Amino acid sequence: MNLLNFVTSYPDETSCRKKFKEIREKEGVVCPKCGSKEHYWKKDKECYECKHCHTRQSLRANTVMHGSQLPFRYWFIAFHLLTGAKKSFSAAEIQRQLGHKYYEPVWAMVHKIRIVMGKRDSRYNLSGTIELDEGFFSTEIKEEEKDKPLKRGRGSQKKSKVLVMAESQPVEGKTTKKGKPRKVGHLKMVVIGDLSSETITPLVESNISKESAIDSDDSTSYCKLKDAVREHRPMVIPKNEISKELPWVHIAISNAKRVLLDVFHDIKPEYLQNYLNEFCYKFNRRYFAESLFDRLLIAAVSYKNSFSYSIR
Repeated sequence: MNLLNFVTSYPDETSCRKKFKEIREKEGVVCPKCGSKEHYWKKDKECYECKHCHTRQSLRANTVMHGSQLPFRYWFIAFHLLTGAKKSFSAAEIQRQLGHKYYEPVWAMVHKIRIVMGKRDSRYNLSGTIELDEGFFSTEIKEEEKDKPLKRGRGSQKKSKVLVMAESQPVEGKTTKKGKPRKVGHLKMVVIGDLSSETITPLVESNISKESAIDSDDSTSYCKLKDAVREHRPMVIPKNEISKELPWVHIAISNAKRVLLDVFHDIKPEYLQNYLNEFCYKFNRRYFAESLFDRLLIAAVSYKNSFSYSIR
């Protein structure tokens, strides 16, 4: 949704509340106490009441806005900025655009939206031919490791490990000088604590269809993947050939790193997954155009968020 359409559609708080209520009722309001989907709207109290147990809940309750005191229009502007920009917006920039006095609630709002993006993507498994590799993203050094000597390379305290999985189907009948081209589908990125097969194999099982085939390098981290999917095709890949054999994984890693470097500064390891959620959510819906805003609204009313935060 472009800026002019957004301003026309949601000019004030009332229009945002009305749209949020419309989407929530379309998706279904569920009683948090008895699980009933039958309810009625109490106009005098501005809340829903269950027809069975008479439990009441506000319009925000059990959605991404649960417990938030920020105006509905703040949330809608954040939805618009995050879906309308090809890259992203920092919380500081959104705070500036909103003219809000305090940084912390705006920062929490944006991270709640990113968590919801990740929850929405977690509903779907990758399938077909999958490229798989790990990436190393620059993050802040954890507080407990700041006094330790700084390591180099893959084990550096300034690097967070991320498992990257991308659907990558060969395109029939086309060849290039670099080999057969591939068409990318959906993408997943998961922050991991280590590169052991005990960590990676369960993640593959929960994110990739059993009937899929995986292309990867011959790392010992992937030694058990043959039991998790229909076929695992490990390859001995020279360093200068890895972008040719696993093209889309490395394009995704490169693009995600560039977005984070351009927009954000000093990302803490515990929040890296939220930023990757946003990158993958928008990548997986890159052809949705203006409907991306409405899709995020649906996700926002579908998930309650109990995210807690601390800023030092």
